[in-house]
Amino acid sequence: MATEVKVPTLGESITEATLGQWLKQPGDSVALDEPIASLETDKVAIEVPAPAAGTMGDQLAKVGDTIAVGAVIAYVEAAGAAPASAPVNPKGAGENIALKAEETVEDSPHLTLSPAVRRIVLEHHLDPSKIKGTGKDGRLTKDDVLAAAANGTRIEETPAPPPAPESEPAPKPAPPPAKAGERREERVRMTRLRQTVARRLKEAQNNAAILTTFNDVDMSAVMEARAKYKDLFEKKHGIRLGFMGFFVKAAALAAHDVPSVNARIDGEEIVYHEYFDVSVAVSAPHGLVVPVIRDAQAMSFAAIEKTIADFGKRAKDGTLTMEEMQGGTFTISNGGVFGSLLSTPIINPPQSAVLGMHRIEERPVVRDGQIVARPMMYLALSYDHRLIDGREAVTFLVRMKEALEDPTRLLIDL
Repeated sequence: MATEVKVPTLGESITEATLGQWLKQPGDSVALDEPIASLETDKVAIEVPAPAAGTMGDQLAKVGDTIAVGAVIAYVEAAGAAPASAPVNPKGAGENIALKAEETVEDSPHLTLSPAVRRIVLEHHLDPSKIKGTGKDGRLTKDDVLAAAANGTRIEETPAPPPAPESEPAPKPAPPPAKAGERREERVRMTRLRQTVARRLKEAQNNAAILTTFNDVDMSAVMEARAKYKDLFEKKHGIRLGFMGFFVKAAALAAHDVPSVNARIDGEEIVYHEYFDVSVAVSAPHGLVVPVIRDAQAMSFAAIEKTIADFGKRAKDGTLTMEEMQGGTFTISNGGVFGSLLSTPIINPPQSAVLGMHRIEERPVVRDGQIVARPMMYLALSYDHRLIDGREAVTFLVRMKEALEDPTRLLIDL
């Protein structure tokens, strides 16, 4: 008996996904809840667990296919289930060939054939012992037998050369060397995530009146505080004291004074949020994702740093959930970790503002009439000018500058 593998619920308003990868091939053993496929949605990759233990059966979708929530994409055959029977052929030569094919299958106990593969072998009268398997441990996959059928090698015809020993897998054919002066190109289909990012960023440019305002911050005080307390902080909380905690707290403090930065436009209304949910851009294998730190205005430095570290790890593993990346009211993007000196970030709709952090570098500045070197960082605030005036944007950045250059303000709410 086969169990259907269906596309799981992917989150609010998500109705379809793209099949990114099959993690199991027909004939492979699967355990209950073991990941068997990876789906790409607009925001994140999601693994599909096996609904039952058994053997991977028919796969009804190919990599790259768009599939709807609830659609059946494969079957898991129960362990020890009876294999699918061969179709009945009309009397004549074809019937004799089918019987011979079935005998060949039965006489090959060393071959492990899934019901789906077995069915195709019998339908096309193939000798499975003469087909090279590309599945796990050299097992035959549906593609292997379909390719053999396409080559026209039936059981009564000249058999194919024996496969190479499993210990010596056949090397993949190398591409021909480039000719002198040849300019090659490679076309790679955009992932669903990249397509969605591209579409949303362009929509933001088309729909919002985006403007960027800059300021710079002397990071001396923050760096001194980290150097002084990093060991005690890590010993107590089990996490490093990073820069992001200071910026999240400073942004929350500034947004309290300039609430329009934390607001959004909804039709002809402005929606002000009494909470500060920060979308933090982190790197994932297929691009940037923006999980949300909820109620950041009420969180401690340790809670912020732990949340960000967890987001970063799970973004690389592809285990972030849809719920964790929805509903932010403000975004912080740290291009400084990649060496960026200055940028103009694009807002993440329906949010109205995004803060861009950049690298810290020593630059000459004037202090008390003297030119001195200080670790400086440029801050960039991109915002929707339909909602946020230039005065408010400048005030927001000034509040952040004051808090970062005197971190005591973060503790006493000044």
